[in-house]
Amino acid sequence: MSRLPSLGPRGEGWLALQLLLLLAIVVAAMAFPVQVDGSMEQIAQVVGLVGLVAGVIVFGLGIVTLGGSLSPLPKPLASAELVERGIYRFIRHPIYTGLILAALGGSIHAVSPLALLFTVALAVVLDLKARREEIWLRQQYAGYTAYAARTKKFIPLVY
Repeated sequence: MSRLPSLGPRGEGWLALQLLLLLAIVVAAMAFPVQVDGSMEQIAQVVGLVGLVAGVIVFGLGIVTLGGSLSPLPKPLASAELVERGIYRFIRHPIYTGLILAALGGSIHAVSPLALLFTVALAVVLDLKARREEIWLRQQYAGYTAYAARTKKFIPLVY
């Protein structure tokens, strides 16, 4: 038994936390930017845009590859299959990785330390959500433990 709470029969509370943090990031980025000099602002805009675009691409690849197994909730659908192809060959949670990258990119682009703080909180929540999700995935799929042993969670070859 895990100490990580399910926060609802299918993990609805984890999704609610995720959505609240995404909203907080957007609001903080729009309402609380910091003024920086011209060259630093340009660097932040370029780096932020690259992170934002990369995040959207990774997020999109995760969604497309999951197909009918897609659910915003951490407990997998009873009809879902274990997906190990496409981007899932390299990372187990590309949708979460994409959300974190996009939030980080947006926070940097806006030059908003408050949005960066909420992005860190989002990364922690998504890591915990992924841990809870993996408990359910191990229960549903006999091959999940082997898949997790050979595939990193969020960053290929790193974590």
